[in-house]
Amino acid sequence: MSSRIRSWGIIIIGMFIVLSSCSKKSPYPEDVALALDKAGDNRPELEKAITYFSAWDDTLKLKAIFYLIGNMENHSYAVFGLFDTLGNKIEFDASRYPDFDEVVSVADSLEESYGPLDFTKDTLYYDVQSISADVLINQVDFAFRAWRTKPWSKELSFEYFLEYVLPFRGSNEPIEPWREYFFQKYSGLDTVFNDTTSAIEVASYLNNDIKSWFTFDRRYYYHPTDQGLSQMLENHYGRCEDMANLAIYAMRSVGLAVTSDYTPYWANAGGNHAWNALILPDGDVIPFMGCESNPGQYGLPNKMAKVYRKMYSLQRENLIFKDRKQEKVPGWLAGKSYIDVTEAYTEVCDVVYRFDRAIPDSVDFAYLCVFNSGDWQAVHWGKIIGDAASFDDMGTGIVYLPALYLNEEIKPFGAPFILHEDCTLEKLQANQTTLIEISIGSVTGFKAEIATDGVHRRKIEPGMTYELFYWSDGWERLSVQESKSGIFSFDNVPEGGLYWLKAENSDNDERIFSLDDNQSVWW
Repeated sequence: MSSRIRSWGIIIIGMFIVLSSCSKKSPYPEDVALALDKAGDNRPELEKAITYFSAWDDTLKLKAIFYLIGNMENHSYAVFGLFDTLGNKIEFDASRYPDFDEVVSVADSLEESYGPLDFTKDTLYYDVQSISADVLINQVDFAFRAWRTKPWSKELSFEYFLEYVLPFRGSNEPIEPWREYFFQKYSGLDTVFNDTTSAIEVASYLNNDIKSWFTFDRRYYYHPTDQGLSQMLENHYGRCEDMANLAIYAMRSVGLAVTSDYTPYWANAGGNHAWNALILPDGDVIPFMGCESNPGQYGLPNKMAKVYRKMYSLQRENLIFKDRKQEKVPGWLAGKSYIDVTEAYTEVCDVVYRFDRAIPDSVDFAYLCVFNSGDWQAVHWGKIIGDAASFDDMGTGIVYLPALYLNEEIKPFGAPFILHEDCTLEKLQANQTTLIEISIGSVTGFKAEIATDGVHRRKIEPGMTYELFYWSDGWERLSVQESKSGIFSFDNVPEGGLYWLKAENSDNDERIFSLDDNQSVWW
């Protein structure tokens, strides 16, 4: 046989081997196979859990482990650190200090020493690369025990079970055996309730228990790393995310469908908020606040432009999965596992905003922002078609600012507008040819005192210096005055605009306002 024929034979055999290996079908669903590929050295642990449930005659448990692993890529334990502008980590633990005022004082002292500081993610421990088979098996087994044995869960669908009972984390906290802990702790529930007990009654009973030993503490605003169960059992304090997670643990452990809803930024106050949602078998949603207010007794204190729900599964309609010209998207909007539930909480309108300037060719998505703690924060995105972008289900009675994401920063791109309750848009464009005189007796409208409490109005303080700004593609300072009587009078104010009166060197929690018959309307 000639060497040429022998060489061609080797090539053909090699091609056959390659084609055979390419055509070999994975024994796992496609999303599970992708997750296993991303698991690296942790792949054997995930496959061990799959093998365990494959050996049992229980197809639902096998579907459940496939569901957890197939949607696992986005989930992690996130550890935050305090960093300066050069990336140096500053040691700081808010829980060491006796009260919130001292935490703020220490944080201010650190900024005096190191310059501007910010909490950013220090370390991420991805579940797909770190979770053990034993943890997964334990979580799945106890989740099914609750779902299949508790009478208040008997009408709950498998789909709701997968999304709202089975997941083993509430946010980005460390994974701990909370399900077994609470399942055992509440083993006597069957003697307290009967087959006719509603999910709302059980959730209220459990919430009364956890709020007897865990409560909100403002110090944990400076502790952005979400706590695990062992930390909460030791500390007895946390922020709203910790409270929501604790309720998730207690209630999912006995087969209740509970998750966390959140608004990323209040629309008429500073800060944000997360709370709980009890999902009933018929799809109704009952909001409540873990460790504070029971289902049916909870009211949200501020206006919401957008409300989102934390999900476990990957949501393929989210912005991060869309074909787009820009690779990066703003902050949390890059999330893969949330859905929009704004319509369940407030009146909404679909918004079409037409731009009056040329849109860069490199951009195909726009954003709507709300004013929060001195900055415009993006809360939703819309596809740009021609000279306009569409935004669905926007909360009404709110001032929005259209923006683009340029050089990885939100940039204003158009006039702010009021979205009225009748879905009309009123643009706020300062008319610098028509000047008016206004009087103001309050430096702000409504401001959240704490995330889970009420609001109050702040009066102008005599002897302090205040600055008045109006919006014109940015804040333009119009006047600086020292307060004498508690009421300011300003002349030469451009008519029809958006304004901001703030104390000099304040923390920027003052609210914006428009004018209606020369009377301030706070937003």
